[in-house]
Amino acid sequence: MSTIRGARERARVEVTAAIKDEARKQLAEEGAAKLSLRAVARELGMASSALYRYFPSRDDLLTALIVDAYDAIGAVAERAGADRADTVPPVERWTAVACAVREWGLAHPHEYALIFGSPVPGYTAPMDTVGPASRVGMVFIGIARAASEAGELAVPALAPELRRDAERMAAEFAPGVPPAAVAALVAAWAQVFGLISFELFGQFNRVVEAREPLFRRAVGELARSVGLPATRSGPRSSSRPAAPSGRAPRTA
Repeated sequence: MSTIRGARERARVEVTAAIKDEARKQLAEEGAAKLSLRAVARELGMASSALYRYFPSRDDLLTALIVDAYDAIGAVAERAGADRADTVPPVERWTAVACAVREWGLAHPHEYALIFGSPVPGYTAPMDTVGPASRVGMVFIGIARAASEAGELAVPALAPELRRDAERMAAEFAPGVPPAAVAALVAAWAQVFGLISFELFGQFNRVVEAREPLFRRAVGELARSVGLPATRSGPRSSSRPAAPSGRAPRTA
């Protein structure tokens, strides 16, 4: 029985992968809004009723594709952030992560558009997407946390009207990072993806030609706005309190 069960599980994995591969082709050709289970089934030579046993609805298939895309870009960011983490200055680590994310987006434009482009009409992302969606952000937070723990983080000024939000964000998803740095980090995080989206969706056409140098310079400045140092200066004394611990939710 275990042999039969194993064969069935392998077959299910293979069919699931084939369904998602065909769905990605549809994303590239038609866009997420026109994704159709019937069209996917037709291209694979499956009956629609058979495909529904794998994905009961279009939204279930979309969610699977979204989770896959977030996990893929998250894995790229994590590898870049872990590379020579003990020796590379924080600004360089931040830049390496941002550049790895940009390269993934340029190589997978339709999957990038699925998770960072216009919302899909009629689709609401479930909580299943929250963890995968947070992976890139958690890498950036980890870089700031390591700098803070080493006494290397130059905490930026915090506007009084942002303090409440900054303290909440620090408690929820950035323990160990001063609230002022968290507020700057969230703004920088959004701007990193804004730069990638501008390039990917054509806003830089006939405006910026040297896009990679512009991106590297911009994300380096964003890292410094968070308070990350460009060199490893070693720990220094600091009276700044650490943020309270908490969780790290993020909606897609």
